[in-house]
Amino acid sequence: MRCEVNGRVFTGEPRPGQCLRSYLRELGWFGVKMGCDAGDCGACTVHVDGEPVHSCLFPAFRAAGRRVTTVEGLAGDAALHPVQRDFLAAQGFQCGFCTAGLIMTAAALDPEQRRNLPEALKGNLCRCTGYRAIEDAVHGVVRVDDDAEGESVGRNLPAPAGPQVVTGTARYALDVSVEGLLHAKLVHAPHAHARITAIDTSAARAVPGVRAVFTHEDAPARRYSTGRHEDATLDPADTRLFDDVVRFAGQRVAAVVADSVAAAEEGCRQLAVIYEVLPDVFDPEVAMTPGSPVLHGDKGPEQYIADADRNIAAEVHGDLGDVEAAFAAADVIHEDTYVSHRLQHAHLESHASLAWLDAAGRLTVRTSSQVPFLTRDALCTLFALPKDRVRVLCGRVGGGFGAKQEMFTEDVVALAALRTGRPVQLELTREEEFTATAVRHPISVRVKAAARRDGTLTALQLRAVANTGAYGNHATAVIHGCNESIAVYRCPNKKVDGYAVYTNTVPSGAYRGYGLSQTIFAVESAMDELARALGTDPIAFRERNVIRPGDPMLSFDAAPDDVEIGSYGLDQCLDLVRSALRRDVGARPPAGVDWRVGQGIALGMIDTIPPRGHHAEARIALRADGHYELTVGTAEFGSGTTTAHRQLVADVLGTRPERIRIVHADTDRLDHDTGAFGSTGIVVAGLAATRAAEELRTRIIAAGARYAGVEPAACAPADDHVRCGEARVPLADLATRSRATGPELSATATSEGSPRSVAFNVQGFRVAVHASTGEIRILRSVHAADAGRVVNPLQCRGQIEGGVAQAVGAALYESLLWDDDGHLVTTSFRTYHVPAFGDVPRTEVYFADTADALGPLGAKSMSESPFTPVAPALANAVRDATGIRFGVLPLTRDRVCLALAAARATTTAREYLTLGRRS
Repeated sequence: MRCEVNGRVFTGEPRPGQCLRSYLRELGWFGVKMGCDAGDCGACTVHVDGEPVHSCLFPAFRAAGRRVTTVEGLAGDAALHPVQRDFLAAQGFQCGFCTAGLIMTAAALDPEQRRNLPEALKGNLCRCTGYRAIEDAVHGVVRVDDDAEGESVGRNLPAPAGPQVVTGTARYALDVSVEGLLHAKLVHAPHAHARITAIDTSAARAVPGVRAVFTHEDAPARRYSTGRHEDATLDPADTRLFDDVVRFAGQRVAAVVADSVAAAEEGCRQLAVIYEVLPDVFDPEVAMTPGSPVLHGDKGPEQYIADADRNIAAEVHGDLGDVEAAFAAADVIHEDTYVSHRLQHAHLESHASLAWLDAAGRLTVRTSSQVPFLTRDALCTLFALPKDRVRVLCGRVGGGFGAKQEMFTEDVVALAALRTGRPVQLELTREEEFTATAVRHPISVRVKAAARRDGTLTALQLRAVANTGAYGNHATAVIHGCNESIAVYRCPNKKVDGYAVYTNTVPSGAYRGYGLSQTIFAVESAMDELARALGTDPIAFRERNVIRPGDPMLSFDAAPDDVEIGSYGLDQCLDLVRSALRRDVGARPPAGVDWRVGQGIALGMIDTIPPRGHHAEARIALRADGHYELTVGTAEFGSGTTTAHRQLVADVLGTRPERIRIVHADTDRLDHDTGAFGSTGIVVAGLAATRAAEELRTRIIAAGARYAGVEPAACAPADDHVRCGEARVPLADLATRSRATGPELSATATSEGSPRSVAFNVQGFRVAVHASTGEIRILRSVHAADAGRVVNPLQCRGQIEGGVAQAVGAALYESLLWDDDGHLVTTSFRTYHVPAFGDVPRTEVYFADTADALGPLGAKSMSESPFTPVAPALANAVRDATGIRFGVLPLTRDRVCLALAAARATTTAREYLTLGRRS
């Protein structure tokens, strides 16, 4: 076959059945991404003879004699195509994995199509941005500021990797060519609970091209958790690389390694596994009862499991005051159960890793991970290797949201590379992402809240039951999500009982907020009901009862901790949302008498750093060309830490961010970094980078003073030089002189993640609900955030918009469905509704004016927390419109429709017609 790709002629026959996407990647055009391989996400979009196509659906043989253009060739002989320039000017990306496909789609739009972007972009998904930045890019709106001299923090400066993202040259985990590469594919269990009694690998090994087959007989006996935390005892050690007992349908039971993906897949089909099916249990309440099937009865406290005999992976209990006495004396009580469901993270880059042995025999793993250092440590423990024999590194990471705080592929490729001596790659399919990785913890929360007639909150009680699935990765951390949801309220009497329970379902893991979104849904719904019972404005009720500076932050334990209010902007956030909702702007309600209009708000508080330690190291050096090189352990996966780190360091050093190069996420470059999770990229890693820059600044000043023969007090670093009295010493000269006379000018610093501050978010909605169909239309979305001193407003606004968009999808329609035998039936983007361009409201974002005493240069975290108050704010708005309290998510049209029909059956027509009629 002969075809032209980006102006170059290629020959070579595609494999039978090969799609154009994989064909192009084999030619080295890595800008073509695998997001679904089903035509659902658009990440693989290319042009064939000028027409955009999803290359995962386009047979490679059909490219014969045709002209194919990928994002790398879109600009032709120019540096950038106009659409690529527009995406840079608007910063129309975050992780960037979807960006190449969006650019290729946008570049083919005509003016009429640009006027109807919901239709034009319906084939392209973005999980990060919330689409406002993409809309700006398509319409040519410029959002970035020039990288001029002067203060950097507080300005809308562009991401340093932007040019690579928009041209398809940013390198993600598998965007490398490796000689002699083998491919691994996994065999998954068909049963929810079973014991493997026999495996016959002979037929699989006989498949041409198969090089190895690995089963539980080949796996290390050591148990571990796929979830990664600084404190390894935080997660139950209940997992084997391959186990002879399977505890959910979809659990991996073997790996086949072959010369090609096709050969590995055929080897998987030929593997013969015999199972003894065991009793299963899917309901966590049932799982805790005597006589239920026990999932991990062979384990106990030594594996950090709370109560294996009752299927309890983790539990938390505590109380303050006397809730029973408070309930007895209360004027108003609300008690109900609120259920949050499973969610898929749906990052467009799937879990993927590549492992090889270097020339010295060291194991090297290139992976898509939020925690490369913790993954290295886990691999060292699992395979009994010293740390200097293992290297883990990341390219750019295509989204995470907590799912890549796991070790789902690295252990498999490490085993295969160590045993075969060959480089081995494993890339999970989209179906495997759904069936074999992790989901958000579904949590049922029974909340009981009480208040006096004057509006004072007197008691809060929670009983939370989380379904942690077959394995307890993140179970302990998530069930502690009961903490901030009630600590934000001043209340003398509180009680919490929380359980994370094993069941024979896909494991639950970390998901944007670590259990907070689930408990906040319950607590904020209850606060709204108390306000209604008292006849009080919901915002005023919260203002009366939230914590204030100087108040202790107490949840269910009075023991001292390291959390303090480094800055307080919750009052501003509440007022900003109230003022915005009072303004008569936004979409108008649809015409017709069947639409009910209402509005609602909810708030959230989050600790800016997870407990039990979170460490970061940063190193910065002045290089010979007068530029700085900053090395951090944090991976860049769309949260914008790289941009923020440059701006923070630039302000300390008095230079422009463009003069700072960043090296990140490589265990060979630093001693340790806990990782990019828990919203720590700025407040932990950024603080380490700022401290290193401050130390380097001192050393540069001392070196400049010696060079110029003046006192250090007369010196200050500037853009590309040091001002020493009247003289200017070029940084390049200073670097060269320092290297000639002694060590280079560099500094290293750390941050230990303590003490910790808190961040606040308030979400408001105005909605219209159709009384007959249950359709919910969002007329207005308003969000206020206390992010401390905002390092990059454009980037921070994008984080909030993306968090709100993701949470709107979670609250309205995202849902995972199982059959009666425990098989997941929602296994693709076609059946799992990730918000598309036309689904997402544009959110107005406001920032409180604060500066945190603990964060770097006054900054606080703002990655997870925008997600947490969205579902209760939406449910409160629907309650206001319809008079119905919905306690089960998501608020799907059929669920709302059935509830409205039931309400009509028990409410007089006159009463019903008056519900939610105010605008």
